[in-house]
Amino acid sequence: MDDIYYWMWMADVLGYGSQHTGEALAWAGDARGFYHRIRAGGRPSFLTRGALERSEALEPAGLAPRLDACQRLGTAVLTPDDPDYPQRFLPLPDLPLVLYATGKTACLNGGRYVAMVGTRRPTPYGRRACRELSLSLAGQGAVIVSGMADGLDGVAQAAAVEAGAPTVAFLGTGIDKTYPAANAGLRADIERTGGAVLSEYPPGFAGKMQGTFLARNRLIAAMGEVLCVAEASGRSGTMNTVGHAERYGRPVLAVPGSIFSRASAGTNALLQAGRAAMLCSADDVRRALGLASEENLWQNDPEEPAVPSLTVEAQKVLGALGPDPMYLEDICRATGLPAHQVLAAYTELELAGAAIPGPGRSLTAAR
Repeated sequence: MDDIYYWMWMADVLGYGSQHTGEALAWAGDARGFYHRIRAGGRPSFLTRGALERSEALEPAGLAPRLDACQRLGTAVLTPDDPDYPQRFLPLPDLPLVLYATGKTACLNGGRYVAMVGTRRPTPYGRRACRELSLSLAGQGAVIVSGMADGLDGVAQAAAVEAGAPTVAFLGTGIDKTYPAANAGLRADIERTGGAVLSEYPPGFAGKMQGTFLARNRLIAAMGEVLCVAEASGRSGTMNTVGHAERYGRPVLAVPGSIFSRASAGTNALLQAGRAAMLCSADDVRRALGLASEENLWQNDPEEPAVPSLTVEAQKVLGALGPDPMYLEDICRATGLPAHQVLAAYTELELAGAAIPGPGRSLTAAR
């Protein structure tokens, strides 16, 4: 049986947006290994009662109709084994085990990714700031990442389309649904101009929608090398995305707003608390990524990354790496570090440009 069935089974068992996927892969190695260890009676601590019940009720072969539906709809099914799966997700402790995608999945790797988010009820100021920043960044070759939602998400991605650049959208619905429906035209434009639309939720998804949009926010934050907040109120889904960016170690930038505008209360609070740096132009994005304003951000020489100081654990992992891919279990053995520390080092080394993630949660030294 093809591995893709095991990946879909594992995703269904653990639950979409599970926080334990990295831990589960560290325990079992891959989806096929997870299936066989569970069937052999393995009961790891992260396996909830609900997950156990789903594991007993489902079989990988039973997911054939879903794969058939994806093929009929022209939906790609990406797993960590697939070369088009976003390599930036591989080190995540809560990586998605399966992504359903429409559009051109080639844009998911090899670019420079800037996440742009904001309120669903923008002011004219926020709309203008978001559009002009996104247009400038996309025009210079950045891949804008957002959620294709009402408000500034849609503004950012429409600007990328206007620039003729690919843009990546993450949905909180089944891949066969567009939410809001009014953005169906924008979705078609994204797919037509070389971008991609992705979801953790398969076609025909009939599960509860509670929490699905908050879960997808982590994917927006993880895909971006930097998170830009154009305008946001004090309590919003945008602040949830900021929290994920901070958890993953992504820098956060925020557009300053009027002290008299509730729509800017969130961005101003981020700046006041030091949780975000000022975002006034594309040059600010360059600086956030350690580049001088005169450097071409989008063609930065990958052979000479600016490597910040690393934690002791990350240094140990880097010291164990070579030109050939090493897998999690091998790295744990070579360094003597537990899996959760190695996974944290994965993210740190990737952000520093010191290591390159590969298929099957492998890691290779960048030099």
